Amino acid sequence: MLRPSASTAGSIGIRLLDAPLAGRADPRARIYIVDHLPPGTVIRRHVQISNTTSTTAHVSVYSAAATISNGTFLGAAGRTANDLSTWTSVSPGSLDLPASRSATATVTVAVPSDAAPGERYGVVWAQVQSTRDASSGVTDVSRVGVRLYLSVGPGGAPASNFSIDSLAAERNASGQPVVVASVRNTGGRALDMSGYLRLAGGPGALSAGPFPANLGVTLGIDTTEPVAVVLDRQLPAGPWTAHITLHSGLVTRSASATITFPAAGSAAAVPTSHSHRSSLPAFLAGLTGLALACIVTWRVRRRSQRRRQRCLDAARVT
Repeated sequence: MLRPSASTAGSIGIRLLDAPLAGRADPRARIYIVDHLPPGTVIRRHVQISNTTSTTAHVSVYSAAATISNGTFLGAAGRTANDLSTWTSVSPGSLDLPASRSATATVTVAVPSDAAPGERYGVVWAQVQSTRDASSGVTDVSRVGVRLYLSVGPGGAPASNFSIDSLAAERNASGQPVVVASVRNTGGRALDMSGYLRLAGGPGALSAGPFPANLGVTLGIDTTEPVAVVLDRQLPAGPWTAHITLHSGLVTRSASATITFPAAGSAAAVPTSHSHRSSLPAFLAGLTGLALACIVTWRVRRRSQRRRQRCLDAARVT
């Protein structure tokens, strides 16, 4: 599973340096290469490779295929290719990076003019390789990467959307309470889930949280996956009103259900009631519409008043 990579003590790191103007408000676009492009388009992004080891490192930088399977974003083995990786080049493709130094590489994605519509996945890897051990014949390979999510097609990007269909109360193998949300991708882009859960209305009017959702769940298009939230072992069984809020990029959805934790194993999933959050633009649009309605009403009333006044004036003249 790939996660955003940053340099740590004694390691090679890679991170994205820029994002498209249209995506700068999207948290995903600041750590991954996320874009929607018409066929025939070329884009360039920049990544920083860092070396926090004590010696010069020979680093290979290249693109390769990736897939989404069972809620996990998976980089393919080695330099396995797919459409996106063949459209993607990195310059420089290798560098000798001194200790405690960093360098910038340019990632170029050139979408062919005859590319078919759809979303594709890949990784830009920074890889180091040890000298082959003569006695064992083993070569150690380590790599870290930045994900690529590229949607191809005319017009704007497909909308991202998801629903939280149910919540289930469980106990894990160590006895900790866990809430599992069933999340369905109802949009046209892959999603990376994050969020939190709160509990209210528990025994003695107790409340608890927020508890963070486990990170790393990626939903492919038209898929449903579980998102788990591990809770405090000391929590009473319930019943509780569970409120969960999940995000992917700029999309946020909330849902609630009444749950009770079993003594062991899993309780039946409970369908949720939803509370979708309105965006600020929609709120402002609503205010604008209300203001326009008031203006129209005021104008109509003014016209009616003027007509009545003209009739009164005409009656007086007659």
